[in-house]
Amino acid sequence: MATVCGVDRGVDRVARTARLVLPALFAAAIGVGGSFGAALRQPFAHPLDGPAVALLLAGAAVLLARWRFPVAALAATVALLLGYLAAGYPYGPVFVPFVFALVSAVLLGHRRPAWLLAGLTYLALVAVTWSRLGPPSSWLLSGAAAWLLVILTVAELARARRERLARERRSRADTAARVATEERLRIARDLHDVLAHHVSLINVQAGTALHLLDERPELARDALTAIKASSKEVLVELRTMLGVLRRVDEDAPRSPIAGLAGLDELAERVRGSGLAVTVRRAGAARALPAAVDAAAFRIAQEALTNVHRHAGPATATVLVDYSGADLVVQVDDDGRGQGATPPPDGSDDRDSANRGNGIPGMRERAAALGGRLWTGPRPGGGFRVRAELPTPPEPGRGDATP
Repeated sequence: MATVCGVDRGVDRVARTARLVLPALFAAAIGVGGSFGAALRQPFAHPLDGPAVALLLAGAAVLLARWRFPVAALAATVALLLGYLAAGYPYGPVFVPFVFALVSAVLLGHRRPAWLLAGLTYLALVAVTWSRLGPPSSWLLSGAAAWLLVILTVAELARARRERLARERRSRADTAARVATEERLRIARDLHDVLAHHVSLINVQAGTALHLLDERPELARDALTAIKASSKEVLVELRTMLGVLRRVDEDAPRSPIAGLAGLDELAERVRGSGLAVTVRRAGAARALPAAVDAAAFRIAQEALTNVHRHAGPATATVLVDYSGADLVVQVDDDGRGQGATPPPDGSDDRDSANRGNGIPGMRERAAALGGRLWTGPRPGGGFRVRAELPTPPEPGRGDATP
C-alpha cells in the first residue's frame, strides 16, 4: 500500500511539473524560432538580437508562475509583449505567452482582471502598431478583436466546465459521506438492538441462577440453559454483522435477516426470562419491503427489551396490524406506574434511561422509512410504544400474502 501511494504521489508530481514546464518550453521554442522566421518576412522590423531573445525567453519563463500568481503573470507577459513590439521587433509568435497567461487567469477565476487586461492590451497594441506602421486597417482591427474574443470565449467555456466538474466531484463526495454516515448509524442501531436485548436477558437469567443456585439448584439449570442460548444467538448475530462489514461473504447471507417472521421466537425468548408476552396480529399478513420488515422487528425487540429492563413485574402485548395502509407495531405493558398519574413530561424511567440509544434509535428507524413513532404512558398505567411504518410495494412484488 505504501508503495502504491508513493507511486501515485510521484505521478502527481510529474503531472504538476509537466503542466508548469511544458507550456513554457513550448512558448520559448515557438517564440524564438517563429520570430526568426517572421523577421525574414518583415523587412520593416528590426532584426532579432540579444535583447529581443531575452524578452521572448522572459515571456516564456513568466508562464512558470501563472498558476500561483495568474494576474501578475498575465500583467508581466503584457508588459514584455508591448516592450518587445515597441522596440520594433517583428510580429509573430511573441503573442503565445500572453495567450497562455490569459487563459490561465480566466480558468483560475480571475475573470474581471483578465478581461480588463485583455482590453487594455488590445488598445495598447493598436497604439503601438499605429506608431510603427501608421493607422491600422479596419480588417486588422476587427480581426485582432475577433481573435481576442475567441480566446476569451474558449477560456470562459473551459472555466465553466472545470467548475461544473468540481461541483460534481464535491456532490459525489458529499453523497458518499452522507451514505457512510447513514450506514454507520444503521449499524449502531442494529448493534444496540442486538446487544441490549440479549445482554439484558443474560443479565436477568444470571441473577436468577445465582439466586436459585443454593436454594433450588435444579431450577438454576434452566436459567443457565437460557443464558447459553442467548449468548449463542448474540454471537451468531454479531458474527453475521462483522462478516458483512468485512465483506468476507459475498454470497447471500446464510442466516435470515431479522424480520417479523421471527417475532414468535423473540417472544418465546423473552418469556424464558420471566416476562409474560402475548403476540397478536390483525389483518391479513402481506409481503413487506425488507427495510420495513427489519425495522418493525427491531422496534418490537427494543420495546420488549425496555419492558424487561425497566417495567418491573409486568406483562407485555405485541400487536402487529396489517389492516391499514401502514404497518402498525404496538407494544403495551402494564408494568411500573400502573394506575399512577403520568409524569409532567409525559415520560417514565424507561424514556430517560434510553434517551441515549433505545427510544431515539426506534424513532430514527421509523423516520428513515417515512413513518412515525409514539412513546409514553398509557391512560390506565403502563407504557406504550407505537410505530406506523409506510409499506410501499417492492419492485416486482405484489401484496400477496406470504
